[in-house]
Amino acid sequence: MIYSASQIWAEFKTGNDKYYLYRQLLFFGIGTVMFIVAAKIPFEFWKKHANKLFIIGIVSLILVLIPGIGIVRGGARSWIGIGDFSVQPAELMKIVLIIFTAKFLSNEDGIMSKNKYFFSYLFVILVIFGLIMLQPDFGTGIILMMSILLMLFVSLLKYKNIVLGLIAGVIGFAGLIISAPYRLERITSFLNPWSDPQGSGFQIIQSLYAISPSSLFGYGLFNSKQKYFFLPEPQTDFIFAIVCEELGLIGGIVIISLFLFLVVTGYKLCIKLKDSFAMNLVFGFTSLLAIQVFINIGVVIGLLPVTGVTLPFLSYGGSSFVITLFMMGIIVNIMNRKDLVEDSFYRIKKVHKFKKIEFKLFKKKKPSTNINL
Repeated sequence: MIYSASQIWAEFKTGNDKYYLYRQLLFFGIGTVMFIVAAKIPFEFWKKHANKLFIIGIVSLILVLIPGIGIVRGGARSWIGIGDFSVQPAELMKIVLIIFTAKFLSNEDGIMSKNKYFFSYLFVILVIFGLIMLQPDFGTGIILMMSILLMLFVSLLKYKNIVLGLIAGVIGFAGLIISAPYRLERITSFLNPWSDPQGSGFQIIQSLYAISPSSLFGYGLFNSKQKYFFLPEPQTDFIFAIVCEELGLIGGIVIISLFLFLVVTGYKLCIKLKDSFAMNLVFGFTSLLAIQVFINIGVVIGLLPVTGVTLPFLSYGGSSFVITLFMMGIIVNIMNRKDLVEDSFYRIKKVHKFKKIEFKLFKKKKPSTNINL
């Protein structure tokens, strides 16, 4: 799909219609190695080094803001690297912050349930959000904050503290929208994209033009019309629109079903885990994936304002793809640890009860002395 969506733009920009395909294959190779490494490393390693990883994440977010170190693309200073090869610290911070939060939520002393520690943690979260917004990367910041909020909610902390944190977040969110005119334009264009069809509403309109006429089976693979310079860089944030245009409603449903399978599998694994850190880690990663998919597809079909969020596994991009595979590798490592799975007492009792019933129903009768031929 990346090759199909990008071939026209790649030919125009680089003279090679397979430019983005080759680069994504390289990212796929790196991501596969990272996935295997993460699947082999015991998950306890991340708990042990959570603080160090957190410091590395903070430093990287600061470095990207320094001119000469951070690379500016599309008006955002969000990358560190050399030339075309770069990393996005905000993507790294996603998994680092979830690991850091999972560690403290699983603390046996209940540190996070104490007000002073909770509000100190909340302050740190707001600082991280502020650093991400200085790039600016509004989409990543929102995804990260929503994932952390879900983790806090299911950890049965004081609801009073969570509500206060939510209120502070809403006030900050409103302030960020008001402070940047382009964000306010995105909100208004979301409500009525046809009010500015050549400006803030352009991407949403072109995305809807790709999806609406595609019918059940679409135009067929490689036959998209919107990728001919109508939908800007369709291989990234709006690749789902190209999927629906070429593969129709069936293709869109298949993609959504695959993501739903991943999310349901992750949450089912959480229920079975008896280690608190592992449970919080899997829940955080699964929630991160679910929120990112929901926001991306919501933007593409016009249900949410444009935020610049990629679709995991499918959109073109190195940092997002590699980090997502690394995250999945950690989940696979936990999934393969049979010592972490614990059946509930109710389930065990139910199984034994079923066996007793089965024994009574299918108990063999004494053989008859009469033989009928």
